[in-house]
Formats: sequence, structure tokens, C-alpha cells
Amino acid sequence: MKIVTIEQVRELDAQTTARGISLDQLMENAGVAVAERARSLLDGAVKGEHITILVGPGNNGGDGLVAARRLNDWGARLHVCLCAPRPDGNTRIEELREYAVDVIDLSEGADSAPLARALDISRLAIDAVLGTGRSRAIGATIRASLELLQRAKKKNKGLLVMALDMPSGLDADTGKSDAATPSADVTVTLAYPKVGLYNFPGAAKVGRVEIVDIGIPEELVENVDLELTSPEWTGSVLPPRPLNSNKGTFGRVMVVAGSASYVGAAYLACAGAIRAGAGLVTLATPRSLTPIVASMLPEVTHIPLQEAEWGVVAGGAAAEQIHHELPSYDTLLVGCGLGQGPQVADMVRTLLLSLPSTLAPKVALDADALNILSRVPEWWQQIKTDTVVTPHPGEMRRLTGHTVDEIEADRLRVTREAATAWRKTVLLKGAHSIVAGPEGKARINPFANPALATAGTGDVLSGVIAGLMAQGLSTFHAAAAGAYIHGAAAEIVRGETGDAGMAASDLLPAIPSTMKALRS
Repeated sequence: MKIVTIEQVRELDAQTTARGISLDQLMENAGVAVAERARSLLDGAVKGEHITILVGPGNNGGDGLVAARRLNDWGARLHVCLCAPRPDGNTRIEELREYAVDVIDLSEGADSAPLARALDISRLAIDAVLGTGRSRAIGATIRASLELLQRAKKKNKGLLVMALDMPSGLDADTGKSDAATPSADVTVTLAYPKVGLYNFPGAAKVGRVEIVDIGIPEELVENVDLELTSPEWTGSVLPPRPLNSNKGTFGRVMVVAGSASYVGAAYLACAGAIRAGAGLVTLATPRSLTPIVASMLPEVTHIPLQEAEWGVVAGGAAAEQIHHELPSYDTLLVGCGLGQGPQVADMVRTLLLSLPSTLAPKVALDADALNILSRVPEWWQQIKTDTVVTPHPGEMRRLTGHTVDEIEADRLRVTREAATAWRKTVLLKGAHSIVAGPEGKARINPFANPALATAGTGDVLSGVIAGLMAQGLSTFHAAAAGAYIHGAAAEIVRGETGDAGMAASDLLPAIPSTMKALRS
């Protein structure tokens, strides 16, 4: 599913009308689709239900008026509030008045009490005020109407709020939102989702996002290089599992991870790779830790690394051990729980920056590997192999020099710029994680799950990505599919445990069942 900007929306509208599909027809299609989603939200029955529709001055308001007509046809008890002047001679408003629909005109600054009363008795309110028109100044009457909707939502706990295309006041490109922006239970976005739906703080106000077709030809978005990762796409790129297989069929992963303080990170990364379907997973960790992890995860084989002291790798000597073993592996994952001491930093630099091209498998870098590389000028030029880096915002800060606030304010741009500059696949973790490739294409993950905000979930994700890479997926496909699988598995666990209390290891048994469902 493509994701579009405001500029692209306007271009799509222009190209569609050039093909003979009028804006009136698009508006009709949008309004009917929204009415159908409203009926679904009310369990399929709207007859006799009070529904309030807040209507703005532009196309979003026009869509709302079409939805009002259809809902009236189905027997809903409608209250249509004009929050701003509509174009002269608007036949849709007159048509509603002819059907005795309650039309509340606040466009001239009239008393807002009728709107308050309508919201008090409504089961559903539809925000059709501004949509993607965030650049339009929010006038006093519109602001007052939106604030009234906010108060009504707090007062009337049974009131559902549906946003038409975008919650009013939310910037469709950046996700920035006005103080007056009402929180929606559902946002019904038209044709294609908009970037701002997946960037905070606005993403916290959209509720469940539903996408409806309004008749824009699919071929018009073929060149749009930003997509929302879907279950259908993820299932389509998962590697096949032929019957006549052996463990070599599904690839070999070497995981360089763990230290005295972070034994669990090594376990979680290895287990993630196994659960993603890798044929063989080998852990290279300080020698003293090998028996500990072996008792936790008997399926993993081991390369006990030389130590400078208990639980600390012996710098360059450990890197040479790994180089010696690498020809047997398809993917190398480095970083989970390694620590950042001098010996570890020496090992990471020696391992990655002098990696012989003849030994170079695909590489995944996470956590401490990224923190160590952030202190190496132009590190990306010294790693020649296909690589995916998976920073969280703090690690991205160290890698790019941007502040965390700057990164979070424009996650898509920062991720794309890094991927292009480094010529690597970049996965920026967090709510609605973003994957970008060196050529500029990008994918946004649909999941934002507070249950994932706990130690070790990133290690599981890195393992899943490495496991998919070992089975033949490109770094970009492995990162995007891995992020989706990880997020979908977390949704399963969240449904059982709620937002708090999920442990990273809870994800592991949900990963294979998630992949099974995606394949089917």
C-alpha cells in the first residue's frame, strides 16, 4: 500500500481528472465509502442513531456532506454542523435541508449550543472539517467547533469519533497537530494513507486507520517510493520452505553478541534467528559465557571467543577467530549486548572495517556495534558488503549528529538521508518503524505498540532480520518483513498480556505462528 504526501495527493487528483474522472465523482465515491465505514462502526445499523457531522469549507466538507446524504437515506438521525462558509449555491446542503436534516450553521459565528446538544445525544461524530487542508489557518469558529468536539468526547464516553481522511489540524506530511485537533477512534483515509498518520505526535490522535478506495487508478502511484508494509506484501516475500530441505537450505547465521553484563541479549538474538527459520545459528561470544547460553538455548552452536578478561572478548584476536569461521556463513549479525569497552571496540573495528571481500556475507548491525562505529569517521565507506543497520533514536543520534527531537520530528527524512549517504539499508526503530534503502525507497511499519518498549525486544528483531537474510532475502526485504513479523507477533502477545508486562522472550513462540499466518 503506497503512502503519499499532500503534494502527491494533489497530483493524483489532477491526473485522475485528466483521465475523465471528475472531482465531483471522487467526492461522491469518498462520501459513500465513509458512510459505509460509519455504518460498519455502528455494527451495521444506523437507523434511528444520532450522528453528528462537522463540515468544513473545502473538499473534506464536501465528502462529509455526501456521507450525510447516504446516512440519511439509511435512516440515521443526522445533525450536520457547518463550521465554515461553504461555496455559494451548495446543492448538497439544500438537499439535506429538503430532507429535514438538522443543519446547524455556525459559519457566521452563531451560538454553538445546538452543536453541543447534538454531540451529547450522538453515538458517532464525523470530523469532516479540514482533512489534509492543514495549511489552511484554523479560524476561530472552526477551532471552537473542534474544541467542542474534544469536550464532548470526554463527557460522552459512548461517543465514537471518526476522522474523514485526517483528523482536522493534523499535518498530513509531518504528523504535527494543532491543540484543537480532536482524537479519533477511527480515521478513514481516502485512496492512500498519508505520511502524517504514522508520525508522532499526530499518530496518537488517529486511532485505527482504515483505507478506502475512491476510484484513483492504481497505475498513477506506480512511481511512489514510500509504502505501508502489509501482511500481504510480507507474506509474498517470505522465503519458501521446500519439502526436500536440509538445514543448509535455510541458511547459516553467525551472531556476534553478548558480554558479562548482557548474556540475555545473545540468547534473544540467536533465538530470534532460529524462530525466523534460519537453518543453523552459531553464537560467537566470550568463552566464559558459552556454557551459560548453551544451557538456555541448546539448538545454537558456538564459537567460544578468546577473552581479555572474564566475559570480555580479546579484541583483534577474537576478530581473527570470527574471520576464520566466516566462509561457512550467509549472514553475520554483530552488536547485541557486546558492550563498548576498549577490547570490544577493537574487535568490532577489526571485524567489520577490515572484513575481506572474499569472506563478506550479508551483515546486520545493531546496538553496541553501531555505538562503536559512530566514533569512526565515515565508517560506512569501509564496510563494502550488503548491510542493514537497525538503530533506535538514541543510536541514530550518535550516528548522524542530529538530536533525538530532530530525528523524531522527521523520522522518514532522517532515515532516507542516512540510507542514501551510507549506501546501506537503515531501519529506524520505534513506533511505526521505518526502513529505507540506498536508492530512496522506504517502508513504514503499521504497528505502534507500547508493549515493545522493554529491554531485549530489539535483540529479537535483529535476530529475525538476520534469519531472513540467511534464507535469501535482501537486506531491505529482510528488514521490512522482519519489522512487520516482529510487530505482528507483539500484537498477538499484547492481546494476551496487555500493554505492560510483556517480556522480550514472550515474542519468540509467536514468531513462527505469525509467519505461518502470513504465508497463508
